Amino acid sequence: MKVAKKRSYLLLCIVFFFWYAQYIYIPYQTPYLAAIHMTTNFIGMVVSAYGVSQLFLRIPVGLLANVKEKHKIFIVLGSFLAGFASIIRLIQPTGWGFLIGNIISGFASAMWISFMVLFMGFYPKSKKSYATSLIIMVNNLGIFLAFLSSTLLFEYFGMQFICLLSCLSGFIAFILAIRLKYPERIHHNFEYHNLLNVFFDRKLLFFSLLALIQQGIQMSTTMSFTNQILSGLGASSSLIGLSSIIYMLASVLFGKVGASNLVNKLSISTWIILSFMLLALYCILIPQSSSPYAILLLQIIPGMGTGILFSFLTFEATSTIPSYARSAAMGLFQAIYALGMTLFPVIVGYVSLRYSMRIAYLILAIMAILGAVVYGIYHLKINKKQD
Repeated sequence: MKVAKKRSYLLLCIVFFFWYAQYIYIPYQTPYLAAIHMTTNFIGMVVSAYGVSQLFLRIPVGLLANVKEKHKIFIVLGSFLAGFASIIRLIQPTGWGFLIGNIISGFASAMWISFMVLFMGFYPKSKKSYATSLIIMVNNLGIFLAFLSSTLLFEYFGMQFICLLSCLSGFIAFILAIRLKYPERIHHNFEYHNLLNVFFDRKLLFFSLLALIQQGIQMSTTMSFTNQILSGLGASSSLIGLSSIIYMLASVLFGKVGASNLVNKLSISTWIILSFMLLALYCILIPQSSSPYAILLLQIIPGMGTGILFSFLTFEATSTIPSYARSAAMGLFQAIYALGMTLFPVIVGYVSLRYSMRIAYLILAIMAILGAVVYGIYHLKINKKQD
């Protein structure tokens, strides 16, 4: 068990550097592209490009990881691509350079399946929920420190230096990943014809669609257009960075709650419904805010969505999946929510250009309310069956 814990800690280090590389440039990506005269429509395409490559790769990666159980290969490849994507941004610091870089970053994130499945392999079944919350917390910690770094450094050194740090962090993760070893019992015996049955699991599909809404809203708002709204209100680059820091700090803190007994103060169903309703409130209030400082305060809400809501959706989606099919299930789960990460930013970019940012965010609010209502109906039906 001690050996397994040591190996799991190495993987957590890789997770940290991987996500640091993937997100250090994010707080300033949208304002930077706007500053070099890219339209909101094109910016939406750049942001959604990150989800497109994940959408197409995550199911094949999940299936290959299940059949071959070669998670290390995917982790090594993903870490390398995370660093390589920012080499493209360094060589070509234009809208097209960021578009290509985001496609490659999406390829890297498609490998996240193997990070999660391998990490959960270090823990017994009774600790799977804890393991899920722990790896997502470290994921969020890497992003938080990436946002903190970019906030402190962007104004003085610019986007190219930020991309250089992204590149270095990705290659650190790559070097560490080469040293990675498997837990003692990672291999599973299974029949191939049973593997595809996981794609028809109703619970997996349902929670994947809820994650699609949550991740789509996060990618469209906190990770992109909320920063543009702040810029439009005259916020400095430091204030834009601080906005992202507050969001990720909230994600880390709520992730810590999800990995502790404090989460049991409310039921899982209450957390899910509450989180979706708060996301709806966030989407309504952000475009109406006339003060950058009000937006800073509101950034706590999507932090809760990432730290607690996403952890629960991930756990619930795969909680009844047999161990031999977990990689395939995770691939489907991540491919479905990648669809939200792809479509939602494009929709927000188009609607804001054609109508207004307020209407675009209102559509996102309606989607969040829909998520809460649909889950509430699902929960009532489950309770009736149990009674």
